[in-house]
Order: sequence, then C-alpha cells, then structure tokens
Amino acid sequence: MVNVDLGDRSYPIIIKDGALGTIGAHLKKLGLKGRAALVTNRRVGALYAQTVIASLSEAGLDPFVITLPDGEGYKTLECAQRIYDGLIRHRMERTSPVVALGGGVIGDMAGFAAATFLRGVPYIQAPTTLLAQVDSSVGGKTGVNHPRGKNLIGAFHQPKAVFIDPLVLKTLAPRQLRAGLAEVIKYGVIVDEGFFAYLEANVERLLTPGSGPLAKAIERSCRIKAGVVSADEREGGLRAILNFGHTFGHAIETGAGYGRYLHGEAVAVGMCMVAGFSAELGLCPEPDAARIIALVEACGLPARARDIPVGVVMRSLRLDKKVASGAIRFILSTGIGGVVMRKVDERDISRFYRRFMRSGRS
Repeated sequence: MVNVDLGDRSYPIIIKDGALGTIGAHLKKLGLKGRAALVTNRRVGALYAQTVIASLSEAGLDPFVITLPDGEGYKTLECAQRIYDGLIRHRMERTSPVVALGGGVIGDMAGFAAATFLRGVPYIQAPTTLLAQVDSSVGGKTGVNHPRGKNLIGAFHQPKAVFIDPLVLKTLAPRQLRAGLAEVIKYGVIVDEGFFAYLEANVERLLTPGSGPLAKAIERSCRIKAGVVSADEREGGLRAILNFGHTFGHAIETGAGYGRYLHGEAVAVGMCMVAGFSAELGLCPEPDAARIIALVEACGLPARARDIPVGVVMRSLRLDKKVASGAIRFILSTGIGGVVMRKVDERDISRFYRRFMRSGRS
C-alpha cells in the first residue's frame, strides 16, 4: 500500500490482485453509507461492475450504475451532465460516495462531478487502465475538456482511496497498455534514473500484463507521484514536474481532435519533443535525449506526430494551464532523472517543432 499524505485529506493507494472486491469493506470503515454511484462505461462495466456492486452491497451500501460513452471525445460538460442527472435522480446526499470504475476519462469525469455536486461528495478511484493506475487516479485532479483545450475546466478533489487491481490489465487492449507506459517512462525521466534504466532493461516484460516488472513499475510510479502530490497538492511548484511531456502532448491531442491519439500516445510524442528541445537548448545531454526517444519507441509508442500543423499546435499551447503572464512555460529535461521549468519563446518552439517533425523514423 502507498499513502498520499495530505493531512485530513490523506488516502491510501491499495495495490493488490482482487482489489476491486474490497472497495465496499473500505467504504464501510470510512463510515460511508446509503446510496453509492458507480460510474463506468459499457465495456468496463460488462467486465467488472458486478464485482464492485457485490462488494458495495455486502458492505451495506445501496449501489446504482451510471454508464457513460467510452473515449476522450466524450470528456465534456454535456456528458458530465449525465452523471449529475443520475446523482439527482437517485437522491445522492453529501455522504453518498461516487466510485469511478474505468480509465482516465471516467476517473476525471466522475471526480469532477463528485467535486461539484452538492459542493463536494466523497469519491473512490478504481482505475482499470495502466495510465489511470499510475497517473490520473492519484492526485485529485478532475475535469473535462473544452474544444479549445484539454482539461481547461476542472477542480482539485482528492479521492478517499485508490484501488489498483493489476489483474484487470489482462483485459486491456495492447494499445492502451502501451499508452500507459508513457506515464511510467515519465517518472523515470523526471526523478529516478535508476527506475528509467530498469524500464530499459525490462521493456518486453513491461508489455506483459501480470508480469513482475510491470507490477513493480506500477508500484514505483505510484510512490513517485504520491511523494510529489504530498509535497505540492495544488501544483504551486514541485507538482508541475509531473507535466513533463504534457504541454506538447495536450496540444497534439487538441490539435488532432480528441480520440485520434490516446492520451499516453500524445504524451509519448510530447516527451520526445521536449527531450529534443531540451538538448537543443543545451540543458539535456544528447545521449540522454536519445535514450528517452529510444525507450518510447521500444515500447511501441510514437515519437512524432507529423500530421498536425505547427499553427494548430501553437494555438493550443497558448491556452495551456502553465502559461503565465502570456509566456509559455515548459518542463524541460536536464538529463534523465532531472527537470526544470523555463519560459520559452514561441518562435523557438515553432522552429523546433517544424524541424523535429521532419526528422527521425516515426
């Protein structure tokens, strides 16, 4: 178990096979009772909803299911309205928990609804994709997308607990598993060179659900993120390092139209771009930038997105959450295991983007 230490908002990350079947008992210990909303999508719900429903019912809760469409394109205020409608229809109260069962889209939307319904109700994260397990389920960031930018509408709202069941990854599509590895790689790049080297040495086994190296990667990723979030809950400073690769990545997602690139795929491209950009600025040794790009490609992830015009990307970058006083701020690599935030001139970004997308094999 990993703890996120935030005073009276602290919570555990429970990582174990069969964790989904223990959710109800944990909520009972927390004193939560009455109605419980299980928010999921059709595919995940067909696989795992009954396990969670049975757990909640055995603990004395009264669960009901809210099923949302699947995909980043549905991470909208309009779709969030479906959650609110369900919570109101079933007369949810301030002590009634919301359980998010699914990937990052479900977790973000259910968390956003929980943060804003009745000015805040408790919620639980039960992530079923690798990306959600190692990243989006931890830290309390919730939200929805806007047509002009990713996650522009949201709130901080910490879950009461995160339940990570590694066994669910056996039903995850290979593309989704690879996308999740982008966030795993990120943790090695930003703070832990030894972890990065471990990933390099175990690429093939990382692509195998149920393997020891993948389980270790999940646990280490959660520990790193929990440590960062505990030190800086609302991204006042240190937590910004978790955005490595995301500034370019979000611009690519937005520019391509939500859903064309999976989030992890866009982050993979963003990390490769930032690695190259950091090397060009003299911050990151060239061999380290090459290792980052090589590991991304070894995991079957894209290193480039050649089909998105620079103007489209630049418009999205100007709306990034890290823009301050009109200046675009990037988390840049100083070599594997270290990063720094810097303001970057738009003209330099534009010139580099054109060169980078014309280079390499991807």
